[in-house]
Amino acid sequence: MIITTAMGRVVEVNDDYTVAQPWASYTALEHARWDRLVRRQSKLLKNRVCPEYLEGLDTLRLSRGGIPNFERLSERLDKCTGWTIAPVPDLVPEEVFFAHLARRSFPTACFIRDEAHLDYIEEPDVFHDVFGHVPLLAQPVFADFMQMLGQAGVDARNEGRLEQQARLYWFSVEFGLIKTADGMLIYGSGIVSSKGESVFSLDNPSPNRLGFDISRVMRTEYRIDDFQETYFVIQSYDELFEALIGDLSALYGKAAAAGNLSAAEVVSGERIYHRGTGDYAREKKKIVD
Repeated sequence: MIITTAMGRVVEVNDDYTVAQPWASYTALEHARWDRLVRRQSKLLKNRVCPEYLEGLDTLRLSRGGIPNFERLSERLDKCTGWTIAPVPDLVPEEVFFAHLARRSFPTACFIRDEAHLDYIEEPDVFHDVFGHVPLLAQPVFADFMQMLGQAGVDARNEGRLEQQARLYWFSVEFGLIKTADGMLIYGSGIVSSKGESVFSLDNPSPNRLGFDISRVMRTEYRIDDFQETYFVIQSYDELFEALIGDLSALYGKAAAAGNLSAAEVVSGERIYHRGTGDYAREKKKIVD
C-alpha cells in the first residue's frame, strides 16, 4: 500500500508498514558516517553506559563495518532472544509500532542522518534505532520487557490510554538511567545515541534524577526537542519487567485522574537521587523569549 509517513515521505509499504532495506543504495559516505558516529559515541559512552549494552554491542558485532545488513543482524539477534529487525521508512503509527514489539519485531528506520544533523536528529534514523536500541534486545530480561511493553501498548491503544503508555516507553526505553554498584549509568537508547545527552544526563546538575515509579512516570510530561528535565532511575531490569505485571488499566485510569506533572516537577514522597537546579531549561527559555 502507498502511505504518507509521519515524516512526510510517500512510500510503498507492506501491510505492517515494513519495507525492504535498501542495502545496495547506501553510499560509501553513508557507511563511513555510520562508522564515525559509532567511534565517536563509543568513546563518549566509556564508563557511562550499562555493561549489558556493551555486551550486546559486542555480541551483535555492531561496532564496525558500516550500516548493518538487517537480515544478518536479525539472524544474530534471533539466536540471542528471538527478536528480529523490521525495516520501516521512518516513524510508524504508535499502534503499528507497539504491535511489532508485541511480536518481538523491532521497527527500524533505514535512512541515516545527514552531516547537518550529525549531533542531533528529532526523528529516529538507523543509527538511533540500531546503535541505540538493538544491543539491549540481546539481553533476555530486557527483551522480554520490550515484548510485554509492546503488548501493553496494543492494549493501551484499545483503551484510549496511549498517552500514558508513551510516557512509560519514553522514560524507560528511550531516556532511562540505572543505578548500579559502579554508579549511575545509561541504558536508554535516546541517551545512548546522543552526543550531548550522554554527558548531560549523568553530569549536568540541571535535571532531576528520580527513582522509577510506573504511576509517577505515566503522569510526567516530556521533551521531544531538547534534553530531558527529569530522568527516572531503575535498580534493575527486573524492576521494569515487574512493573508491567498487574492491572495496567487501573494504573492508566489513576494516572489520568491524578493529572499531568510538568517535565521538571518533583512531588513529595518520591525517591530523589538528585534534585535538579533547572538552570539549563531556564537559560534556554530566556533565549527563546
